[in-house]
Amino acid sequence: MRRPPGFRRRGLLAGLVAALALTACAPLAPLEASRAAPRPLLSAFVLDGRLSATDGRQAASGRVEWEHAPQADRLTLLSPLGQVVARLDSDAAGARLLSADGSRREAPSADALLPEVLGIELPSARLPRWVQGAPEAGAQIRQRDAAGRPLLVIDQGWRIDYLAYQDEHPEALPARLDISRGDARIRLLIDSWTALP
Repeated sequence: MRRPPGFRRRGLLAGLVAALALTACAPLAPLEASRAAPRPLLSAFVLDGRLSATDGRQAASGRVEWEHAPQADRLTLLSPLGQVVARLDSDAAGARLLSADGSRREAPSADALLPEVLGIELPSARLPRWVQGAPEAGAQIRQRDAAGRPLLVIDQGWRIDYLAYQDEHPEALPARLDISRGDARIRLLIDSWTALP
């Protein structure tokens, strides 16, 4: 006895729904935890690159030189022509900002002065790990690449997208990343990394 075409379609649809239901009941595996690449963490480094920042209304771009050590940082922003626009030094004693016009500002921490430099409030203590693709343990790694390196991280409401790494090795440092939250966005293209002793 031939079944009407509508009956066959309903049977196919019921089978598909049952298969999806069984798949939905399967336990979810941790996000590729077995493929996670061990991430190196440089305690001291020099980063040279290009940076653009926007708060959704205003934007700025130029070169960046960042010398990071466990107890001190020096962040220098330069115009596309290589002129120093601002230099931010921070250590245990506080933070000091020197602008191109010669004006100086001081604050208890770099967090208070970064908005004047970048136009965006950023958690400066987390930046060294973010730029290295080695987020804090509490951060959520939402996606990894084939080598096990982070592609998308969510940390304290910030989204960090790793768009390129220096090479194909699992321990390679990032070459291009976007850091964003709402309208605030920083794009960083890293031309070179230098590990410091």
